[in-house]
Amino acid sequence: MFIYWMEMENHADTWNGGDGLKIAVVDGQGGGIGRIIVEKLRRELGESCDIMGLGTNAIATSLMLKAGANEGASGESAVIYSASRADIITGSVVIIAANSYSGELTPRMAEAIASSDATKVLIPLNRYGIEIAGTGDEPLPIQVDNLVSRVSELV
Repeated sequence: MFIYWMEMENHADTWNGGDGLKIAVVDGQGGGIGRIIVEKLRRELGESCDIMGLGTNAIATSLMLKAGANEGASGESAVIYSASRADIITGSVVIIAANSYSGELTPRMAEAIASSDATKVLIPLNRYGIEIAGTGDEPLPIQVDNLVSRVSELV
């Protein structure tokens, strides 16, 4: 199982005035993947970090908030604004692919996420016409467990 990530840098910006590590979880459509990621991150990391649920729509954001995200925001402007302020960005690999989630994730969102200085820890879901060679097709819960393990190493 491969988890894709880039080197993390320290960031001085904050979302809500706190100085803890800021983790953005990005999801779209029904928000199920984001919900699982937030639940498992919260269980593993407790309150040691701020988790922001960034949804391409209000349903996805709502599920991440219910799962334990400290904050939530929806839509293109929210994702673009928040991506530059995160220390770590998590989600499926398709969050860096324009027009994924059946067009919900816009090219500007994908660019903001990919261009952010944040470390990206992404699960390699082979969906939306993107297949990553060298990765197993493991069940989603196992892929999320691997993502949470990698984020824990970075914290």
